[in-house]
Formats: sequence, C-alpha cells, structure tokens
Amino acid sequence: QVQLVESGGGLVQAGDSLRLSCTASGATFRSYAMGWFRQASGKECEFVAAISWFDGANTNYADSVKGRFTISRDNAKNTVQLQMNSLKPEDTAVYYCAAASRYSFTTTGSSYDFWGQGTQVTVSS
Repeated sequence: QVQLVESGGGLVQAGDSLRLSCTASGATFRSYAMGWFRQASGKECEFVAAISWFDGANTNYADSVKGRFTISRDNAKNTVQLQMNSLKPEDTAVYYCAAASRYSFTTTGSSYDFWGQGTQVTVSS
C-alpha cells in the first residue's frame, strides 16, 4: 500500500513553468513505476508521463507534452516530479500522480495501482 500526495499546481499564464511534486509514503517507493496523468474538465483521463522503477532509467511522454515536460524521481526523498515548461492553455487539467507495483514501466492507466487526489493546473491565455 502506498499513499500519494501531489503538490505544486496553480494558476499561471501561457508560456510559464510549473513544477509538480508527488510524495509517497507507506511503501518502498523505489520499487514502484510512477506516472503522471491528467484530466481536463469534461474529458477522459489521459497519460502525461511515466518513469520506470528503481533507477528511473526509462521515461515516456505523451506527444502533446514531449519536449516541454520532464519527469524525474528522487528515491531518497520518495518523490516524483513533473517539470512543466512552456505551458499552454490546453495543459489545463487536474494532474494525478500514480504508482504501479506490478510493472517496471507502464504508460497505461489501468496498470497503476495507487493514485493521488490530484492537483489543479490552470493555464490562462
């Protein structure tokens, strides 16, 4: 069992940057693959970024954020971050952190076992 708490969301203007953080507790964090997903109002939840367990050697991004977002993990601090640069209004959504225990690396939402409560990111034009 792992508990996830996201932070760092807020209201920014187009072109600005934000850094989301997700802190995990209750488990061996390094043995979980981690991911970020988002859900805009009236839309389905979509994959944003993923990082593999242990050393985080593998990462993957949705095409819509590739080159602008960076996922990273700090196993010593039990955190996973999402650095978001050059934000666009279409990035507006609730962002969720998720942990997967059965896979070393996955981009599929149904593969994740634990989810945070989400943090709102709003990008104004």
